[in-house]
Amino acid sequence: MPGTTDHTPKARLLGAELRECRKQNGLTVRELASRVGTTHVTISRYETGTRTPRPEDVARILGTLGVTGPRYEEIIEFARTASDKNTFARSSPSTHKHLVDLAEFERSACSIIDVAPNLVPGLLQTADYARQIMHGLPVEEREIRVGLRMARRDVLFAKSAPTLEVLVSEHALRQPLGGNELMADQLHHVLRMADLDNVTVSVMPNGLTRYTPALDGAFVFYDFAKAPPIVQLEHFHASGFLFEAKDIAAYKNAINDLRSIALPSDDSRDLIKSIAEEMEGASSCR
Repeated sequence: MPGTTDHTPKARLLGAELRECRKQNGLTVRELASRVGTTHVTISRYETGTRTPRPEDVARILGTLGVTGPRYEEIIEFARTASDKNTFARSSPSTHKHLVDLAEFERSACSIIDVAPNLVPGLLQTADYARQIMHGLPVEEREIRVGLRMARRDVLFAKSAPTLEVLVSEHALRQPLGGNELMADQLHHVLRMADLDNVTVSVMPNGLTRYTPALDGAFVFYDFAKAPPIVQLEHFHASGFLFEAKDIAAYKNAINDLRSIALPSDDSRDLIKSIAEEMEGASSCR
């Protein structure tokens, strides 16, 4: 059961699932290792994500633990891509698969903190706003990606939905992508989403006179009930993930710093509403 030593975010989540399956069966690491014919060190590395098991190894473990049905299929499917690299390029032919993988992180998270200095975050976007961001893509490809983005948004309405905390800049809200009318509709959508019990939107106001971590770009912080946190970095050409403890600590500190400068929720709602009304006024005057 060699597996690979790629320490990927998906490997950590896969390991957490395997650990939960083992504990539900009341087995120790050594007992499971004895039953599947490997060492306790190997099982321990699988469960911590420091070694990625092959799909056939995962199947053997799940079979030993008596896992069947949809859960078996979901874990096996996840195992097939668990050793994928952390970074994926926008132009890659496997982009759609990676977007589905990102949806898996969102589904598995217990909380998501999205720091958005330049754009309204994906989970709060309307389809028309998303199309403006993806305007450079061929129409067919754009519609596929917009559909995937809208499907990912459904996680916020699920029975076990994660909490979503958005720290968005006033600059992003005032950027009228697609025109004032489209942007006003996007802002009203943000307000409707902020009415959900599991969604909080706070605005980082313009006019700040000191450095904040948001100036260095967007990032998303995923916290999981079963696995350690992951930070996703978002860039023009590619996205990547961080999971080392020192990096996670740095981004936790960054989030606390940004919270300290963001407007309270009620004030943020008032500002978003006023910007939407300005957009609507500008649109009606055309």
